[in-house]
Amino acid sequence: MDEKMYITKEKKVELEKELLHLGSVVRKEILEALEFAKSLGDLSENAEYHQAREAQGKNEARIKEIEYTLKHAIVSSGSKTGIARVGSTVIVQKKGGSIKREFRMVSPEEADMATGKLSYKSPLGSAIFERKKGEEVSFITPNGQSTYIILDVK
Repeated sequence: MDEKMYITKEKKVELEKELLHLGSVVRKEILEALEFAKSLGDLSENAEYHQAREAQGKNEARIKEIEYTLKHAIVSSGSKTGIARVGSTVIVQKKGGSIKREFRMVSPEEADMATGKLSYKSPLGSAIFERKKGEEVSFITPNGQSTYIILDVK
């Protein structure tokens, strides 16, 4: 059985827009490029044709990937129950430390630590995922084990 996938509402909207663009605009551009390349003659040594076919393959693969994600992913907007989920904002503090960090739990594709977006599949994210305020979580880092306290889940 496949592992559950989670995405935010924002990521769902972004993927739907990308799917529409790839399925209409990009697909049309590639078909036009293929028609032009075919008009040049001999397809066996036609670089334009081979490039267009490669672009078509990549586009169709991305369309299938997006369709799969949209069909199978669970869209999460956080938690009203105080349990850390995709879409939740979580405030943590390293045990024994004084610095508090705030993260928004997101899918791996949305992760961006510079903007405070933490993947639920990252070491810290998976330790926090489906935990609640007051819990201590531990995970392994390249420098050894780290322990954090969940101060709040919104």
